[in-house]
Amino acid sequence: MGITLEYWNTLANQTILISALLSGFSIAIVANILVSDKNDKLINRILKLGTISAGCFLVSVFAMTQISMITTPGGYIKNVTINDFLIPRIIGLFTFMIGLLALSAIISLSGWVKSKRTGIFTSTIGILTLILILLTMVRVNL
Repeated sequence: MGITLEYWNTLANQTILISALLSGFSIAIVANILVSDKNDKLINRILKLGTISAGCFLVSVFAMTQISMITTPGGYIKNVTINDFLIPRIIGLFTFMIGLLALSAIISLSGWVKSKRTGIFTSTIGILTLILILLTMVRVNL
């Protein structure tokens, strides 16, 4: 049984909201690192991951906006089929997942800036967070 266009519309709108919020968090991380005085290898990795995360979530927002526009009743495409938004679906879901991985990596690496003990804690939380997010997404048939 296929997913209805109404469901895709709702899913796209929810993903837009989540991606926009997570993109904002990622951009805030990047902005804070850019104005900080620290400039070591770990900080640069976190900066790169933040940039990847923000970029991926922004791409996801626009891909899901395309899906939302296509699947909105009375939209600009008549007689819509699931194949009409195959490319935005693939791009949107792929970039959303890459954004989640990058954001989880930021959480994991952030504590290592302070100390080994804090780094172990944040790494544990980052990995646990990613596992729990992925477990909740397993039941969704995308």
